[in-house]
Amino acid sequence: MQQASELEQLKSMTVVVADTGDIDAIAQLKPTEATTNPSLILKAATGGKYTHILEAARSVNEPAEARIDRVLTGFGAAILEHIPGRVSTEVDARLSFDTNATIAKARRIIGLYEAMGISRERILIKIAATWQGCEAARVLEAEGIHCNMTLIFCTAQAEAAAQASATLISPFVGRIYDWFKAAEGACWDEAANSGLKDPGVQSVTAIYKRLKAAGSKTQIMGASFRNKGEILALAGCDLLTISPKLLNELDSSFAQVLPTLTTEELEQSAPISISEPDFLLALAMSAVASEKLAAGIRSFAVDTEKLQAHLV
Repeated sequence: MQQASELEQLKSMTVVVADTGDIDAIAQLKPTEATTNPSLILKAATGGKYTHILEAARSVNEPAEARIDRVLTGFGAAILEHIPGRVSTEVDARLSFDTNATIAKARRIIGLYEAMGISRERILIKIAATWQGCEAARVLEAEGIHCNMTLIFCTAQAEAAAQASATLISPFVGRIYDWFKAAEGACWDEAANSGLKDPGVQSVTAIYKRLKAAGSKTQIMGASFRNKGEILALAGCDLLTISPKLLNELDSSFAQVLPTLTTEELEQSAPISISEPDFLLALAMSAVASEKLAAGIRSFAVDTEKLQAHLV
């Protein structure tokens, strides 16, 4: 009898999440949950298959920046028809340093979903893990609006999100890998930096151990993968959000998958407590975190503006 695929084995120990705005791909892959971001939605919205979602947003007498919310929730609602779990919808990255504006935008997104009859329990509001974003999450979580703190590249960001009682965090693997590979240049040794030695994998592993040892209830979802090895090196993580390409690779391979992240041998550590000055210092001291957080916000802001241009 043939062993189950790597994907099926992974699903037995980790919640598998599709990282895409392609509704057809989600229907085919049947993940438990799905995540979106402005770049994924822009790609899906302008690809020709889902123009009806853009047209529905254009038909509403609102400014283009408000119509974007209808596009995001339109995709989210369509995705939810094909998954049993939650979908993540991202707040405008241009609001990443404005706590009150982030709160207002999150409430509007939830309001649009609820107007379509979709419970807020099935929605995760994605917010960049700046200090202001984490403060917004603190308020939103108290209102029963669940948050997915994204663009996490260091433990301090994870701690601030967990301290705010965020439902979920998305530490990025591939972008950390990209940064270290670029920094090493011609000296980069792929074999020596793969699997458990991948710098992105090591970052997520450290975050997992810190939050679990501290007793945090915040879920950890590894994100932004560049290859299958990174995914398998984080088997056992609460959730992993994976592109359709890599999901298909996992589904086509039948090697044995063993959990690498568990809480069995973790010793209890001090509760999480991080101040704004300590958060900002930690971010400044980590070149990969400060550079990649800024680059991620910049990229999502640019793609939001591109999507907005289609809604004028």
